[in-house]
Amino acid sequence: MWQKVAKFKGAEYFLSVPLRGCDSGFGHALAKQLSDMGVKVFAGVLDVHGAGAQQLRARGCANLEVLQLDVTDGSQIAAAHQCIRAQVRDAGLWGLVNNAGILHTVADAELHPLLLYRRIMEVNFLGAVNMCQVFLPLLKRSRGRIINVSSVAGTWHGGDPHSVTSKAALSSFSKALRLELSAWGVRVAVIQPGGFKTSRSPFTDRLEKGNDSMKHKQVHISTREDYGEEYILSLVSNMLKMSQQLSEDLSPVVDDMCHALLAVRPRPLYTPGPMAWLLPFLQCYCPTAVFDSIIMRILKNDNCEPAGLSRR
Repeated sequence: MWQKVAKFKGAEYFLSVPLRGCDSGFGHALAKQLSDMGVKVFAGVLDVHGAGAQQLRARGCANLEVLQLDVTDGSQIAAAHQCIRAQVRDAGLWGLVNNAGILHTVADAELHPLLLYRRIMEVNFLGAVNMCQVFLPLLKRSRGRIINVSSVAGTWHGGDPHSVTSKAALSSFSKALRLELSAWGVRVAVIQPGGFKTSRSPFTDRLEKGNDSMKHKQVHISTREDYGEEYILSLVSNMLKMSQQLSEDLSPVVDDMCHALLAVRPRPLYTPGPMAWLLPFLQCYCPTAVFDSIIMRILKNDNCEPAGLSRR
């Protein structure tokens, strides 16, 4: 796969892909690819009895171990750490992959309750911070790797403000870690995919559940009336159209994750997928007003605006 591959000196690998991670998507595919390469993988899943976990166990690989791991549950992280530390012992831990992430619905920032922001930050950002803090002693022992899977959404704005904020936080945290841990010989890489469909559950179902939460949870009725159901549904419709153009071939992302873990000279940033490099490029070189216009055309329906604007 690469001309040079790192020598591991007996160190084990730890694949941490909790909460919809190894259950499906990038984490599930990465766990299979690494185990096929002979890497020792501890695959964290949200539901150890779920279909994704059962598929991994059904492979019958001695070097693939499935662990119950919800990154929002400190006791589960502690139990996973104890299990892994007992196995790796003095060899330390070669790699930690933080791939946990959830997506709610696409709507303006005012339409999301604060509780949702907290929930998504707990999963997409604070969970990764907790995992890094818990497993860093083992990683420093082996001078290993940390791979944080963020998103191209973390480099721009609009559409799903809770998710883009959490991904931006994870990317910034990773940059800080990269500088701080260089003295310990620990490499830190960020994967920022763009344009991939990862969820096993229908995308429509997730958007509809998010739309229902705006109706029934902590969003004031006057706020919903300002925007109107037609406008909210238009945002969901646009996202559904965009999802139809997403690639189901996850191999570019998985290959980059493997490179970040195994290459002698891993890159600090990987941007698999066409949208992953194009949007940051445009953001860097276009005037702000031009880039904002591009994003608005992608996310918004020109024929539908918030109901409150038409009443002015």
